Amino acid sequence: MVVREQHGRDESYHRFVEIGRVAYIAYGPDQGKLCAIVDVIDQNRALIDGPCTGVSRKQINFKNIHLTGIRISMPRSLRTGLLKKKWESEKVQEQWGKTTWAQKIANRELRSKLSDFDRFKLMKAKQARNRLINVEYGKLRLQAKKAPAKPKRIRKRPSKK
Repeated sequence: MVVREQHGRDESYHRFVEIGRVAYIAYGPDQGKLCAIVDVIDQNRALIDGPCTGVSRKQINFKNIHLTGIRISMPRSLRTGLLKKKWESEKVQEQWGKTTWAQKIANRELRSKLSDFDRFKLMKAKQARNRLINVEYGKLRLQAKKAPAKPKRIRKRPSKK
């Protein structure tokens, strides 16, 4: 197997199902919460636990979770109390908050809570911003027009002897 490297990065897939992998629950009663894979039951299910996010220890189908890039170093079937200490010591919640994935989710929630008047204010702010940009662009374009034209480049043909 050939592993391609581009710009010094390994381009192969790196989010594997493994003990300690932090996952985002996409479906079910705990939707939107983070959990850690504590043990793998079989090829379709895992035992998860999220002591700091309110997810009780239970089995879940792999189709219902999305694997994140965050991993906690821990042994199999770690107890909830010890997992909580590991979770807090490795600052998983802070790592998750820094990811663009978490920021997009937060922005989506924020935008869904906007009222009609908030959407109107946002529209007006965007219009004002675009107006400023267009005015500055127009000034630059006008300066470029008034600037003296660049002399045309004359190609010298080689003389025949």
